[in-house]
Order: sequence, then C-alpha cells, then structure tokens
Amino acid sequence: MGYDIERFVGYVNEGLLCSICRDVLEDPLQAPCEHAFCTACIHGWLVHHSNCPEDRQMIDVSLLRPLYRYMRNDLNRLQLHCKNREYGCQMVCSLESIDRHERECEYSQIPCSNAGCTVQVERRNLDGHLAVCEYRSRECPNGCGYTILSVEDTQHNCVAELRTELELLRSEMICRVEEAKHEMESRLDSQRRHMVQKESILQNEIEELKSQMSRMMSDVRSLMAAERQHRQELEQAELEKRELMELLRGLQKDSRLTTAEGSRKPTNFRPLTRLESVKRKPREVTVI
Repeated sequence: MGYDIERFVGYVNEGLLCSICRDVLEDPLQAPCEHAFCTACIHGWLVHHSNCPEDRQMIDVSLLRPLYRYMRNDLNRLQLHCKNREYGCQMVCSLESIDRHERECEYSQIPCSNAGCTVQVERRNLDGHLAVCEYRSRECPNGCGYTILSVEDTQHNCVAELRTELELLRSEMICRVEEAKHEMESRLDSQRRHMVQKESILQNEIEELKSQMSRMMSDVRSLMAAERQHRQELEQAELEKRELMELLRGLQKDSRLTTAEGSRKPTNFRPLTRLESVKRKPREVTVI
C-alpha cells in the first residue's frame, strides 16, 4: 500500500501514483510498459493475474525494475505531514526523510516496556507512564533483593521467595556437580582405555626387543665360537709351519754334509732318507 495522498502538501503528479491503490508510490517498481506500482501492490496483483492492471500487457515479477532516477528524485522531494499529525505532530518533511522522522517522533504511539502491560502511550509520555505503571518492577523494600511487580506487592513473601531461590540454586548446583562428575568419569575412562592400549603396545615392543636381543646374543656366541675355532686353526698352522721350517733346515744341513763326503768317496748312500721319511709320514696342514 502507498502513502495516503491526503498527507501530501501541494500537487502530486499523476505519474507518481500507484496504478493499483491510487496512493503515492511506496517502495516503487516499474513494469516494462513503464507503469509504476507499490511493491506490495504489484506482488499481490501478480499472485492472481499475469498482466499489467493498466494496459493488460503480459508481465512477470522477474521483469519488474526500480523506478527511473528522475521519477525517484521527484518522489523523494514531495512534502508530507507526519502520520502522527492527529496526535499533535506538526512536522512536514520530504518523503525521503519521513521514515527517519517517524521512527523518532515524540508523538508516536509505542507500547509500554513492562511485561504484561498492554497500554500504548506517546513516546514523549513514556517515562511518566513507567513511573506509575502497575506492571512496573522494583526491588523489595524489605531488603530481600527480589524484584517484584506492583501488582504482586500483596502476595510477596520474602522468606518464601528466598527459600524458592535457594532451592533453585541448590538444584542448579546439584545438576552442575552431576554434569562435572559425569564429564570427569568420561575423561577418566577415556584416559584409562588409552593407557591400557599404550601399555599393550609397549609390552609388545618390549617382547620384540627381547626377541631381537636373544637373536643378537645367539649371533654373538656363534661369532665367538667361530673366532675361537679360527684362532685354534691359526695356532695349529703356525706350529706346523715351524716344524716344517726346522725340518727343512735339518734337510739342508744333511744335504751339505752328504755332498762333502761324496766328493771324497763315492757311495750309493741316499741323502734324502730323512726327507722321504717325512714324506711317508702323513701330516694335516690347514691352508689359511
């Protein structure tokens, strides 16, 4: 719905009137055929119709556009009375600023802010009404600190109210303690499960390390046994080497003596008898 044309001061151009409600355009939209409408009016019209109410041309909501700028400027410059004129407001201002004024107008009817009160008063008289409103709240004069309404003065009992407040606080505290208890138990259970799982993993790792240590010790013992055997073989080979060297030196000495005697008197004596005896004696020599 548009602005009531009776509120405006002076002449209002026909082109600034809504083609449906015939009041001055409010939040206007324009059809492709250039007819203008209030947004609420044209949306309501298109629910039941699919054409322009002026020339019957086919239109759709998606085809509606904002008003031309020059028409918007003409519209905003129109002067009109405040809607609270009947309550005494004499303000006349432009359409562009009317909404801001009416939100702050001292003659606007506003509801009482006290719960339960249905009275509406002018903004300028609100403070006076709140001072005498039967639904106004105030602190108990007896010092209990409870906020009461004037209509409840006769029923207010400080002891009963404090007892009720105490019971509410006790119930709230019990609920909070139970919630904290459940939360702590849940956390402890979670940590306990985590620790058990961690302990199992560590136990498995320990068993694996023990197994690896056992294999390493077995390998070390095998290596030590192999080293002892190798050392014994080396000692045996060294002993045999020394025996062979002594035998060779003895054979060389016998050979020199035999050669000297043979040069003086030939004989069929065989000088390598000792060497042959050595050859006949089997020996085990370990090759290193």
